[in-house]
Amino acid sequence: MFVKRDIVTYYKQTILGPLWFLIQPLITSVVQFVIFDVIADIQSDGVPYFLFVLAGNTLWSYFSECFKSTSDTFKTNQSIFGKVYFPRVIMPLSVTVSSLLKFGIQFALFITVLLYCCYRGLDVHPNWTALFIPFILLTMALLSLGFGMIISSLTTKYRDLTFVVSFGIQLYMYVTPIIYPLSTALEKVPEKWHWLLYANPLTNLFEFFKYGFLGKGTFSIGGLLYSFAFSVIAFLLGLIIFNKTEKSFIDTV
Repeated sequence: MFVKRDIVTYYKQTILGPLWFLIQPLITSVVQFVIFDVIADIQSDGVPYFLFVLAGNTLWSYFSECFKSTSDTFKTNQSIFGKVYFPRVIMPLSVTVSSLLKFGIQFALFITVLLYCCYRGLDVHPNWTALFIPFILLTMALLSLGFGMIISSLTTKYRDLTFVVSFGIQLYMYVTPIIYPLSTALEKVPEKWHWLLYANPLTNLFEFFKYGFLGKGTFSIGGLLYSFAFSVIAFLLGLIIFNKTEKSFIDTV
């Protein structure tokens, strides 16, 4: 029911409807192409830069959408929570499921551009590791749920976190290899700080995704397992804090 509500209310009173899901990554990728490829001349390991950033934006859109929506769970649903009891965790879970529709539409756009690049004979080489996409999405969903539930629980008392999330998610995008390849970051960052790049749980997910569909990036099962373990811990921690907060949040919201 909540998944249906999220989808219907998003389309309601819009002229273009689901086309907005295509317009957003297209415009974002075009702007990034002009700024970071044409002007800044950032390399993308030989992959057409537009396709490179479109791949990153497609995956990032799912994470950011889930994280921002779940981090606002208590505040946006306080009217429902105050009237009837049901497992509150259903709300953030429904967001991750409904966001899959948006991801599916954007992923279809990415695959279309990818097939066109393959047809043109460009330096793009999809391989069998692309089959890991369900595992990547699961890991990303757990991570966004964990972070989101922790922030949502804290914002019941500290409303300032709402503003932190709004620009913090934008900053997080720039420390994740989306508009640049990990190889470039490793060249620019001193070797003693390389561990920070790999400590970011999203780094391995984006690199694995790009390796599978573009043939460029880092193929690391160990890195993928690290991201999954990190996401599971974040999810369990978020679930514990969320369940503890939902018992008394109505008195502080």
